[in-house]
Amino acid sequence: MDDDIGDSKQPESVAAVLKVFAILNALGERSDIGITDLSVRLAMPKATVYRFLQTMKGLGYVRQEADSERYGLAMRMFEIGAKALPSPELVDLAKHHMQMLADATGETVHLGSLIDSEIIYIHKVDSRHMLGMYSRIGRRAPLHCTAIGKVLMAWEHPERRDRILDGATFTRFRDKTITERPAFLAELETVRAQGFGEDREEFDDHIRCLGVPIFDRLGQPIAGMSVSFPTFRFDVEKAPEVVRMLQTASKDISEKLGCTRYPIQIAS
Repeated sequence: MDDDIGDSKQPESVAAVLKVFAILNALGERSDIGITDLSVRLAMPKATVYRFLQTMKGLGYVRQEADSERYGLAMRMFEIGAKALPSPELVDLAKHHMQMLADATGETVHLGSLIDSEIIYIHKVDSRHMLGMYSRIGRRAPLHCTAIGKVLMAWEHPERRDRILDGATFTRFRDKTITERPAFLAELETVRAQGFGEDREEFDDHIRCLGVPIFDRLGQPIAGMSVSFPTFRFDVEKAPEVVRMLQTASKDISEKLGCTRYPIQIAS
């Protein structure tokens, strides 16, 4: 826990705010957690944790599982977070296309945006299969080994891209993970030339992803959209058709966001 949270020198109102955000951050890292776990994790008395949770629950920011003391974030938190997106209407514009992609492929479809030097999933449509990629809205993922991260960086302005990558950590997650910045920049050249990004089992075991960027009215990449496949259902011969569907969807969403020059040649 951050020492400032429990600092007795903090004004009472500031200390209370810090505690609220510490609880919210902890809830954001776990889909559901009990008061005892929160108390231990944050070094707060259980009575204090309970009091704050009940207040946040009453305001609609926290939900409590029926007949238990386990808590999680409520959708109202997502509604607030959505307003911080570069284009608040992005999710609404993408929902239909994402559902169509999920229906056509049977696989999980993600929408992600940039946060700090990572991506964050802001919407998803689940696979219709029992076995698919595990993820959740609000989950963060690295830039260097995800299809969405690659397309966001491939079309980013070079100076801003450099600043973003200065804060990134090229952690090795799998054998195929790119761990050197020069190699990642070379990968971005390939991504831009081919018009889509790939995750070739670089982040999650046995998962392959294809992704494309979405552009705003200034022609800047503000999000990425991807389809994720377990490797045993990934068909190399059908991949170009999935890419074409992704690009067609991205073009329509981008144009509705005001992009007048979609910079990618849609695959034939």
